[in-house]
Formats: sequence, structure tokens, C-alpha cells
Amino acid sequence: MDRTKLYRRFRNVLIANRGEIACRVIRTARAMGLRTVAVYSEADRDAMHVALADEAVLLGPARARDSYLDIERLIEAARKTGADAVHPGYGFLSENAEFAQACYDAGLVFVGPTAGMMNAMGSKSGSKALMERAGVPLVPGYHGDAQDDATLAKAAEKVGFPILVKASAGGGGRGMRIVRSAAELGPAIVSAKREAKAAFGDDRMLIEKYVDNPRHIEVQIIGDSHGNLLSLFERECTLQRRHQKVIEEAPSPTLNAAQRETVCAAARKAAGAVNYVGAGTIEFVSDGKDVFFIEMNTRLQVEHPVTELITGVDLVEWQLRVAFGEALPLKQDEIKLNGHAIEARVYAENPTKNFMPSVGRISTWRLPAETGGLRIDAGYREDDSVSPYYDAMLAKMIAWAPTRDVAIDRLNRGLEDSDVRGIVTNIPFLSALITHPKVRANAIDTGFIERELAVLTSAAPAPGELELCAAVAAIVNDERQAEQGEPRSPWQTFGWQPVGRRQRNFAFRVGHGPEQKIALNYGSGPSTLLIGERELAFAIAPKDGGFDLTLDGVKSSVAAVIDGHELYLRTRHGRFDLHWVDPFGGESEEHVGEDKIAAPLPGTVVAVLAEEGARLEKGAPILTLEVMKMEQTLRAPYAGVLKSIKCKVGDIVQEGIELAVVEASGE
Repeated sequence: MDRTKLYRRFRNVLIANRGEIACRVIRTARAMGLRTVAVYSEADRDAMHVALADEAVLLGPARARDSYLDIERLIEAARKTGADAVHPGYGFLSENAEFAQACYDAGLVFVGPTAGMMNAMGSKSGSKALMERAGVPLVPGYHGDAQDDATLAKAAEKVGFPILVKASAGGGGRGMRIVRSAAELGPAIVSAKREAKAAFGDDRMLIEKYVDNPRHIEVQIIGDSHGNLLSLFERECTLQRRHQKVIEEAPSPTLNAAQRETVCAAARKAAGAVNYVGAGTIEFVSDGKDVFFIEMNTRLQVEHPVTELITGVDLVEWQLRVAFGEALPLKQDEIKLNGHAIEARVYAENPTKNFMPSVGRISTWRLPAETGGLRIDAGYREDDSVSPYYDAMLAKMIAWAPTRDVAIDRLNRGLEDSDVRGIVTNIPFLSALITHPKVRANAIDTGFIERELAVLTSAAPAPGELELCAAVAAIVNDERQAEQGEPRSPWQTFGWQPVGRRQRNFAFRVGHGPEQKIALNYGSGPSTLLIGERELAFAIAPKDGGFDLTLDGVKSSVAAVIDGHELYLRTRHGRFDLHWVDPFGGESEEHVGEDKIAAPLPGTVVAVLAEEGARLEKGAPILTLEVMKMEQTLRAPYAGVLKSIKCKVGDIVQEGIELAVVEASGE
């Protein structure tokens, strides 16, 4: 290939991605004086990355294969806007050799490795063979070309259970299954292949020995076209769920200095096997003593900010400068490790409902300021819509500090001070996770979250005296703000009157629980709140996002959101959702039975796992939906007979549509 076509200075870069990473690349590119071009699907017309870019091009319909995965449309978008380079971000086509080659053929600079490097390292099976020849330690397994059931079964038996079946072209935990016995192997391969085909267009599988109680260690590397190849220390990504990283930190608290140098040297050796150019990550699994190569990601990683914060390097800027044809600005011994950084991925998902993705409009988006070592990389804003078509990550919150303990504290405070409404997020779960004593002590492995799930997703505390008073204060404050006139006039103070006292009664409910009553006494003199026989003097001082509530001389900061009769409160005790019972009565609620087998979100039926008339045990799988690129299996809510299935494989179903009917035993 002509190196002047591969690496040369450019002025206009198209970002072939969406969400947080598109926003991240746009910010650095613009700071470097480059013009930016966004691409978007019909579902993303009003997305944040579209607003940030200098230009934007509509690719097509919402489904990724008709928009963000359509190579021809992306190349045409670059041609239309005069873009002379393409940054692929992560996910989508970022590790697609065909796309890298198409960019080269169209005369575009691809900000990343060449198609040849991707083919060598992007395939998990191909890269393992290459690493084996290069002498990099590998997990025992099978990474051959033959993909028939008999070959895979024979390989699994040879490796010995438990094993890991994983997509050769995969990433992000998709197309990956833990298999603990020969009986589980066939269904696991079928499911993993189906998921891999949908996510990557490639269903080739490899087999690996599953390392029990493993740790996930990865090394950030970057190379230039002048033969320089650097490692930028390692990250610990052990806290995972379904093989998807949840918390990442750098450096690894597991490694000592000697181990750090060993694993970084192995990473440089691995990338050097293909004379790698661009940013990439060498991933290892550790059994607590040794580390084994598992794969290389030939792109920027989601968790790159933690590396940036401990090294002071802007990896996106370095990616762009490498694509310009420049040499890396530092030598290996000039890259210094400073402090500790930890990152949490904020997702639109419901941890209490098996992390089901959440879709809808973000009605409230309040995240803390990026000060005091806190960084936030977001792809959404207030009023943005979260669609069911793409990965559900909203933002990343990253904290830096001189020590790991302080970094954890800073991250937790950032999470605690965040309020996102309109959709369900995993923010409370993340806070519970990083403050878990075993996480603080680094006594973890990749199965930690699954084992501790009940603790990490435990029910929110019941509202107490502070929360009931805050609920009344929120309503009073909202009504006060709505009043007209001089805000500091005593006549505009809620309930003020020159003589006499009045009482206003409130009732609140959490879920379907009992009503909790509280009375507001007001008029001449200070206002008070009455809970049972206890009367509390109170005062309110409004501020952005809520108010300061003073009860009996103790001031508390309260965040509040009111939507009709629904109240969201955040106090020092946590987050609370309360329903303000209509004081005029007439409320009615529709209850949807938990036994309804319905689509939790829009999705595609990819498998029917039971036949009509079959007798099912409670929890038996009935059908599988693909939702937000992940498979969700719907199961029998109780033992009974499967009376009917109201869908077939390939059907695109909307949220709430009933898909199957189970008649309970004995009915």
C-alpha cells in the first residue's frame, strides 16, 4: 500500500459512530482545528453527536445494519461532505477490515490500523495462532478454521470443562457463553452463533479453557508508522456482568511493579508481531499467578479515559496524529504513571429487573460538574431519547486521585450527586458496587457481580421522616416557584397570613404500599410539619435542582423532581420515588400481572424454545428476543401448560405485546 495514502494530514474527519464516543472524538478533533462530520440514523436525528459536529449526514433507518453498519452509505457520506478521513470510534465497524479497506480504496485516511493488521489481530482465533508463534502465553483452547459441531465438541472435550465458547469476531461479551458440561455445549453454541451473527455478521466460534475466579487485565498500546510502539500501562477490568465490563480502573491494583513490566512487555511483543499502527488493547486473563493472552482489540476501548488520566495523554489526539503520519511524541521511558483512575459505565437499564434495557425520553439530566478529579464523557442530554436499537450506555463517569481509595470515594460522590429521570439507570447499582467492602479490598474476580447481585440490587430503603418532610417541602417549593409577584414579598411566602393557623394534609405512597400521612401547619408564625405526634419546624431555601430543607435546626440538601403526582427525591439516605396521593380521591391504577409473557421492549424474536401444549416448570425458557443487540430469554412465570405462542422467529415485536400464554397447573 502507498503509505502517503495510508497516513497523511487531513482537515475534515467523519466519525462513523454515535453516542458518547462520537461526542468524545468530535471534542478532541475540533480542539485540534479539524472540521467534524457526524452521521446519524433516523432514530438519532436529534442526538447530541449530531448537534456537536460541524456537519451531519443521514445514513438511513434506525436499525444499525441499515445505517451505522452500511459501508457504502458511510463512504458516500464522506464524499458528500468532503471528509478526507474517518474515525470509527468503538463498536459498529471499528474492527471491520472490509470497512478499513473500503476507506483506503476511496482515498480516505482510516484512523486506525490497516485491514491487514485487523485481519491478523482482530480475529480471536487468528490472533491466537499468531501469538502462539510469537511466544506470547495463551489460554489452552481451540482456534481453528473448522466450525462443525463435531470439531467444536471434540475440542471442548480435549480442553476440559468448564470452557468458554466465544465469537471469533466478537467483543463486549456478545456471542460468549460459559459451558460447564457436554450437555450444555450444543445449545450454547447455537445461541452464541446466533448472537454473534446479529452483532458482527460473523458466527465463527473458538473454544477456551474457562479460568475459574479469573481477573481481566488489559494493556493499552499505540504504534506509529515510524516503527515506534508504546504501552501506556494496564487497566483492571475484572468487574464484569455477562462478560460486559462495568467498572474499569488503572493501574491494576492486583499487579506489583515487576508484574506490571512483564505484562506490558508481553503486550508490546504481541502488537509488534504485526508491526501495529494505531491505538489498540491487548487483553489478558489472570488466574492470580500467571497471565494469558486472550485477544487484541484493534481500536480505542470504551475505558480509555482511565489510561488518559494516569498518563496525561489524550489518546484520541494521538490517534489522529498517528493518522497524520506523525511520530509518537513520547518515548517509552517518558510515559509516567501518576495516581489512580476508576471509571463507571452509566447505562439505561434496570438492575432490579435483570438489567433490562430502559428506553424513553430523558426528562431530567443532572450530573455533577467536572471538578476535583471528576470527568464525565456523555452522549446524551436532557430531552434526548434512548432508543431500543443501540447499546444502552449513556455516559461514563471517571474519577482520578492520588490513591485508589480516594478515587473510589470521588467516583461514588459523583454517582451519588447524579439525577437522571424519565428512564431507569444503573447509577444506584454502580454506587453500591464500588462501595462494596470486597471491591474496596480488591477481593474480586469476574464472577463477583453475579455472586453479589442480590446485595447489589437490594430494595431501596423505605422513606423515613426526612423524606416525608422533603416530599411536602418539594410540593410547597414547586407551588411557591409557580406563584407570580415579588419573590421576596412575605405575601408570596407559602401559607403566610397575618393571623390564624391552618392545616394542610398530605399522604404519600411508595409502590403499592400503605399511605403515609403528614400534615403541614402554617399561617402566622413559623410553619411546622406534623408526623404522628411529632411536630417539626421547617424552612426551605430553593436552589438549582432542589432545595435546602432545615428541620429542627438541621439543614439537609435535597434533590427533587416533580412530575404530576410522582415525586423523586434524593436525600442523604438515598433515592426515593413517592406517589402523592390525590387529596381529592378518584385515583385508579391498572395492575399488569407478573405472569404476562410480553415483550419488555421492542425487539426481534430470534428463537422459540418450547412447543404449544408442553408442560413447563417455573422458569422454563419459552422464547428469546434480541433487544439492544443482546439476547433476552422470556421464561414461564409458574409451572403450567404452554397454551399458545403468538409470534414466530423473525417477528419484530413492540413493547408490551403478549407473546405467549401459560395456563397455570390446576386451572
